[in-house]
Amino acid sequence: MKKYLLLLAMFMGALSYSQETQEPRVTVVGTGTVNIEPDRVVINSRIEHTGKPAAEVKKQNDEVVNRVIKYLKAQGIAAKDIQTEYIRLNKEYHYNSKDTSYSANQAISIQLRDLKKYEMIMSGLLNAGLNRIDGIEFQTSKKEQLQAEARRKAMQDAQLKAKEYAEALGQQIGKAVSINEIQTDGYQPVYRVMEMKQDSSEQETIAPGEMEIRVKVDVSFLLL
Repeated sequence: MKKYLLLLAMFMGALSYSQETQEPRVTVVGTGTVNIEPDRVVINSRIEHTGKPAAEVKKQNDEVVNRVIKYLKAQGIAAKDIQTEYIRLNKEYHYNSKDTSYSANQAISIQLRDLKKYEMIMSGLLNAGLNRIDGIEFQTSKKEQLQAEARRKAMQDAQLKAKEYAEALGQQIGKAVSINEIQTDGYQPVYRVMEMKQDSSEQETIAPGEMEIRVKVDVSFLLL
């Protein structure tokens, strides 16, 4: 028991000494952002039908799904860019009429790697029977490259902030002794809904705008 207490005392003493002798530091959060025009779009679509009996409703929905997928493949959309998000068949009870019906729906996300094809693809999907668009999400194929650039900017921002704090105290900063990247979504996709233009020979129903890549870092510098 005495040996255990002695070891504990030695450990606490070493910890206290370490804390007392730790070199002074300044810790800041740096932020780096890069804006880019999207070059891809994900269409979040859904095919749904209601009625009865259940088997007939599901069959009707499946037929449209089959046409949609065949159309997309015929337009050169790769199978990996066509993804079923969920399939549902629900029984619905109507209290007023004391009757039941069924709803079948299947959500499909479609990634277009060429924004110029959007209008044509959307028109073809609607003609194939797709009857709901839940939204679109713009993306970029240069995500990793832009994240690296945003990290460099975040470190530069952190260094500038640390220098400003140190100079206000009449001191300087030394080398960085710890760097931690703060978890973020990596980039902020741009979400849009379709906006139909009236009286236009060439309809433009999306406006990609820009998207923001953002990185945050927590950096500690020695304070000299």
